[in-house]
Amino acid sequence: MSASRSQEIPVPAAAGPAADGSGVLVVVPTYDERLNLPGIVERVLGTVPGVRLLVVDDGSPDGTGELADGLAARDDRIAVLHHRPKRGLGAAYVDAFAHVMATHAAEDVGWIVQMDADGSHAPEDLPSLLAAARTGSADLVLGSRYVPGGRVVNWPWYRNALSRSANVYSRRALRLGIRDVTGGYRLFRREVLETVTASPVSSQGYCFQVDLAFRVQRAGYTVREVPIVFTERSAGASKMSGTVVREALWRITAWAVRDRLTGRRRTRLDPAT
Repeated sequence: MSASRSQEIPVPAAAGPAADGSGVLVVVPTYDERLNLPGIVERVLGTVPGVRLLVVDDGSPDGTGELADGLAARDDRIAVLHHRPKRGLGAAYVDAFAHVMATHAAEDVGWIVQMDADGSHAPEDLPSLLAAARTGSADLVLGSRYVPGGRVVNWPWYRNALSRSANVYSRRALRLGIRDVTGGYRLFRREVLETVTASPVSSQGYCFQVDLAFRVQRAGYTVREVPIVFTERSAGASKMSGTVVREALWRITAWAVRDRLTGRRRTRLDPAT
């Protein structure tokens, strides 16, 4: 694993993320996203010009990593982490988080965002997540499809049914108060992310999102959800597969059983959630 990083520009620490994104780093994992990445990067930096952006390429054979290197060479707000060989979404995020903690001081980067590269997470919704963290004293802000005002665009009925079923099962099995526990558009307070990833994270696919949400709630941190419009990708192929679904099912079931056997109870959530 190698990294190419831009020159770091210190930003002042703050209790909450600044409106222009100062002190915020956006992590964008990629695998074969050459067609989508330039547009997402442009939209993120155009919406919140003070952010830094870390592209984590999971060994894309289509040249996404090389394209990301070119973008970073032209804009010092962009950095690239080359993650090889391909090990999945969860491993890419865990390595990216560790890289951010090791290379950026807490006073420079106090907030970390997860965002997909395929356009399903609109960068234009990022100011809403930042505002929720500032005004709601949240430790984790979720961009949610399943709270009032949130919705999904251009999904076939079976994907919508799968997503909603996965959310219902995850929420009930793990006794979560979060409406969109499988969503991947998230803003973490840095200290929270450091705490919940201190123990090994083995989930590899999309159940990684459930894993982190479960850890955050169980640790007693404040969670808020803000509505987003999730739009199905217009280019490239979805990474969802039967293997991903099966991994999520057995892992979530195992966590639920362990949670009940150890007698843990739900911890506090922000009333807005």
